[in-house]
Amino acid sequence: MARAAQAIIDLHAIGENYQVAKRCAASSKAYAVIKANAYGHGLLPVAKALANSADGFAVACVEEAQVLRQGGVLSPILVLEGVMEAIEYQAVCELGLEVGIHNHCQLEWLKASKLLPESIHIKVDTGMHRLGFALEDVPGVVSELRMLGIERIELMSHFACADEPSTPLNTRQLQQVSTLAPLNLPVSLCNSAGIFSFPQAHYQMVRPGIMLFGGSPLLDKSAHELHLLPAMTLQSNIIAIHDIKAGESVGYGQGFIAKSDTRIAVVAIGYGDGYPRSAQAGTPVLIKGKQWPLVGRVSMDMITVDITGSDVNNEPIELGDTATLWGTGLSADVVAEHCGTISYELFCQVTNRVQKRYLGAK
Repeated sequence: MARAAQAIIDLHAIGENYQVAKRCAASSKAYAVIKANAYGHGLLPVAKALANSADGFAVACVEEAQVLRQGGVLSPILVLEGVMEAIEYQAVCELGLEVGIHNHCQLEWLKASKLLPESIHIKVDTGMHRLGFALEDVPGVVSELRMLGIERIELMSHFACADEPSTPLNTRQLQQVSTLAPLNLPVSLCNSAGIFSFPQAHYQMVRPGIMLFGGSPLLDKSAHELHLLPAMTLQSNIIAIHDIKAGESVGYGQGFIAKSDTRIAVVAIGYGDGYPRSAQAGTPVLIKGKQWPLVGRVSMDMITVDITGSDVNNEPIELGDTATLWGTGLSADVVAEHCGTISYELFCQVTNRVQKRYLGAK
């Protein structure tokens, strides 16, 4: 018997969310970013669901691209972080990958390999200061790549604060990218937040990531307001219900002490499944169409929920009933806020012992 916890992945919703990106950036290619196991949704199932609609895919590393190619995905694939060692250029070429390059070491490896990837995307540091060549180095890098015989050269950068469009750094980054116009090369700058916030910066390619999975990339707008559909619904079952009296506690460390007589439901999910231990008291859990508050500490396999008053409207909560931790009916962004994190992390940290069930798989 499998554990009760399951993640229901709606592949149709992911496809619809991709189309939102395409409508926003109608003149640009859109490479679906499916790194980190498609943000926890399943690398191959998501890629196959999008294979006929996506202009291409973006992953973090060569290993992720290998999984896609071995799984029969023939679409263009961009390795965002580039190679981690020189020998990986052989796999890049054998698999027909597009590859990022963000430092001189990667460039020297490429020159020494005498291999010609299908396309090189030069990562430019425009202000995030994480990866990328300095602006003044980019023309020289372009010249070296052309001398090697690389035919397709593109530029890419990354917003640091696109989730807050009014942040001055966004303007500075846009200005820095504009200085590269004389190179007359295709540019990719916009992540999910940039797709919504900076239509003037869609350029030749955008890179939708979190929006594909129904998470809002903006701080001031919900996924619903952005017409995004939830892709993952994390659920489990109630495995115990009991009543405690005022003054009694629940869970480790007496994390919750009842102020009055309280009915507690125990749900079979915990941090061993990826439900965050950081979830605070009051984090909503959806049961029978109503949100109930989490109480007590999250443990490895269980959480406890205050369902006091659930029998008032003749719809009592019972053993075996389904509890939704996030997804349809309960936004992951809302849950993430209660946990002091973001929906990206919620999705990515769901563990392998949670069974995935796919809707809309062909």
